[in-house]
Amino acid sequence: MTAPNAAPVSALAAALAAAVDDSFDAETRFLAELVKVPSDNPPGDCAPHAVRAAELLEAMGFSVERHPVPADLVRANGMVSATNLIVRHRFGDGPTVALNAHGDVVPPGEGWSSDPYGAEIRDGFMYGRGVAVSKSDFATYAFALKALIASGAPLGGSVELHLTYDEEAGGEIGPKWLLDQGLSKPDYAVSASFAYSVVTAHNGCLHLEVQVDGKSAHAARPDTGFDALEAANGVLSALYAHRPELAKRLSNTVGITCPSLTVGLIQGGINTNVVPDRVTFRLDRRMIPEENPAEVEAGLRALIEQAASGYEGIRVGVRRILLARPFTSVGDAPRLAALFARHAEAVLGQPVGQNGIPLYTDARHYSEAGIPTILYGAGPRDLLEANGHRADEKLKLDDLRKATLVVARALAELLAA
Repeated sequence: MTAPNAAPVSALAAALAAAVDDSFDAETRFLAELVKVPSDNPPGDCAPHAVRAAELLEAMGFSVERHPVPADLVRANGMVSATNLIVRHRFGDGPTVALNAHGDVVPPGEGWSSDPYGAEIRDGFMYGRGVAVSKSDFATYAFALKALIASGAPLGGSVELHLTYDEEAGGEIGPKWLLDQGLSKPDYAVSASFAYSVVTAHNGCLHLEVQVDGKSAHAARPDTGFDALEAANGVLSALYAHRPELAKRLSNTVGITCPSLTVGLIQGGINTNVVPDRVTFRLDRRMIPEENPAEVEAGLRALIEQAASGYEGIRVGVRRILLARPFTSVGDAPRLAALFARHAEAVLGQPVGQNGIPLYTDARHYSEAGIPTILYGAGPRDLLEANGHRADEKLKLDDLRKATLVVARALAELLAA
């Protein structure tokens, strides 16, 4: 396996920069076409977007493998359709590097100043849902590979593009499915991210659904029922009282602070004049890299059951909806991160740190499989600057160009023959 420690060749760096610049108008159009095809998840009907992405990639001269996920598995993951794409290019003997980006996006919501699927360009920024998270890195990775090929550099190894469609639903039928099916066995992986830092760790996430059952009764005789909402209020109060304790658990990872707990969805009741017999809510518990997911889940279940136990006639059930384990470095990932950070500093002209982020991403699936993995791609310094998951999501096009060059340069060094 080629180690990422050789010095970059200046002539090659110049050739790659010229190749990226020559194709940048095409790269911008490529990204715009991806933004114009909705791929909201939910509902998760993403196969049509994969059709368009494959057409665009084939127009660039790539061979594209289409891997439809079985319909029953798609439905079990709360989606309508998903087709994963793989592009493979072999330069010679050496390691295989997988570049993974996801094409599914959160629904646009309200408050946009332009069509969320319009890919409008204003003042050097492209606006649109998914333009930063992470359709941009379909473009970053494809055109970085195109630049490598155009350079004619004597490289070894292979580059694969893994373009998947269920990150917003957990990634179980995207990267994890590709790996589980044996469709790819990379030696390194790079997942979608932002240009001004190299991400080496991220939080995990646990989603639980809590169902509180009581007994309905006429509001004129509440004593004849068991109020599920009253009990749910007690459980919620216990969860909220737990949050200050979480704030004291500080992570040692730069960029990550502490665990968090949010109740994001609640429903229940029958009518205004009826004692509610059922209340259901869902909670989101973010886990820092130092936490053990099994212990976190067990602790939450115990807290919920204890809080509900004081209410007569009440039953409580807890169901896991999602478990995304924290992502941390494995194997050669620190050297891979240092390589990308060095090339990013050279291209961006400023220090580029290595840090964690409080999100969860598909990168964890590669790391859990023992593959050295980092996150690096196109975009600003953080999610807020990009308006990620908010109205007016945007991407500075010059950041797209620079990130494409960084990826091309880093891959050239990693695959130096």
